[in-house]
Amino acid sequence: MSKVAILAFDQVATFELACAIEIFAISRPEYENWYQTEVVCFEKSLLQATGGIAISAKTIQTLDSYQTLVIPSWNTRSNHVRLDLAEKVNGFCEQGGRIISFCSGAFLLAQLGLLQNKQATTHWRYSEIFKQRFPLVNFVDDVLYTHDQNISCSAGSAAALDLGIDIVRQDFGHEIANQVARRLVISPHRHGGQAQYIETPVAKNTGAFSQTLDWAIKHLNQPLSVDELAQQANMSRRSFDRHFKSALGVSPKAWINQQRINLAKQLLEVEDLSIEQLANKVGYDNGITLRFNFNKYVGVAPSQYQSQFKVN
Repeated sequence: MSKVAILAFDQVATFELACAIEIFAISRPEYENWYQTEVVCFEKSLLQATGGIAISAKTIQTLDSYQTLVIPSWNTRSNHVRLDLAEKVNGFCEQGGRIISFCSGAFLLAQLGLLQNKQATTHWRYSEIFKQRFPLVNFVDDVLYTHDQNISCSAGSAAALDLGIDIVRQDFGHEIANQVARRLVISPHRHGGQAQYIETPVAKNTGAFSQTLDWAIKHLNQPLSVDELAQQANMSRRSFDRHFKSALGVSPKAWINQQRINLAKQLLEVEDLSIEQLANKVGYDNGITLRFNFNKYVGVAPSQYQSQFKVN
């Protein structure tokens, strides 16, 4: 029987903590040698999770009796880690213990140096700050989870369940993992990565481009060219390219494609269109070009996206 420790601390993320408990701590007597799990802490036993929820954890002095440690979350803005916590987690990893981080939990592991030269991921909202703070980590953007030696990391929020099910699959096989997934009313294996859930950020400081961007968005169903956008902005093509990328961080062509795909996503959520009809509505010549760009920017096929996000 594998013993699992779920690390709790003040302001631990309630959702990710609940995901860890749901996967590892719920009793499943029908499965032989199921996990024996405890919610633990290295400080006071009465803690407060996000939302003001009071929790009681088992205070421990060592991780020696556990085979797996789950880090449900961590503070993404703080550089402070208690020395005793750092020593115990580092020691656990050095002894070959399996460590699983959910969502922002990767920040703790990175701060402790445990992810150096290893693949890791976290919530897409934190990806840029993570890459800036921890350049020696091999960060993987568009995945739901990563495995590298004895450390596994999930992407944002509900991806914790995806990683948890994959851990069950490794430990108990596909059949039991599928059964646990069905009881959680989730897919045993979701397709695609985080890109399908990411909101395209609104560009800041667009300045002189605002009217041009508004015009382009209104004409996405037409075969827009960068030359047309430059004309709308009353600039030469060369000057337009340079200033556009400086202001928005992407090339004009990439921006047009992003807007077409954003519109395609919106239409897929509310309308039933053939791939050719959809391509026509968002300004692509044909369905093949639409599929290519949709996969490039979203990470899944249009049909896959619609099956997940279509509003009934």
